[in-house]
Amino acid sequence: MKILVPVKRVVDFNVKVRVKSDHSGVELSNVKMSMNPFCEIAVEEAVRLKEKGIAKEIVVVSIGPAQAQETIRTGLAMGADRGILIQTDVAVEPLGVAKILQALVKKETPDLIILGKQSIDGDNNQTGQMLAALLGWGQATFASKVEKTDTGFNVTREIDGGLETLAVKLPCVITTDLRLNEPRYASLPNIMKAKQKPLATMKPEELGVDLSPRTAVLKVTEPASRKAGVKVKDVADLVGKLKNEAKVI
Repeated sequence: MKILVPVKRVVDFNVKVRVKSDHSGVELSNVKMSMNPFCEIAVEEAVRLKEKGIAKEIVVVSIGPAQAQETIRTGLAMGADRGILIQTDVAVEPLGVAKILQALVKKETPDLIILGKQSIDGDNNQTGQMLAALLGWGQATFASKVEKTDTGFNVTREIDGGLETLAVKLPCVITTDLRLNEPRYASLPNIMKAKQKPLATMKPEELGVDLSPRTAVLKVTEPASRKAGVKVKDVADLVGKLKNEAKVI
């Protein structure tokens, strides 16, 4: 089985994001970047499937600038076999990402695609579903447990009412949730080995994909600062403030 794992380069989750002075976006200059946490979970799950003998090859793919090679190398150090960078300096929307991956699937012919349910920068939660629709494959989103079956996978996912288990046949798309696993730290020897693993680079034009944006960012602003709380004397005072000041009752 060949597994394709798309990963994204995002602002590190420990960094406090700052809005640009012209409100055109967030500041990315001199900011620590890393692999999207949900993508790390996807890579870890693919590596575990390989360690169990279920998968034979793991291909990590990223779409972005040349610096995204570092993100791919992280995946290779975790245990992936080779990487592909679709190099572009323009911001790619979820539909554009799905179309690039669709074209890449025709070249690579993977049996399974595992990717994070969303990225922590856009929080769109769209790429996995769009990709499955474009490919005509089955999909199981928000996976918290993945078990191999004779024909595919049983995927447990968390829903409002508890847990739901879906049976999907190969080929399929699975998107990962936080509780699926805990990603491993890449050891120094594996980081050194990752530098020798193959990493191919291509342009979106080579895949025949049009990345023309369908949406436009009008303005980016920081959330309004919260006002300090106040102490109330008693219940009557609280009710009065909720009724007269907050006007919520």
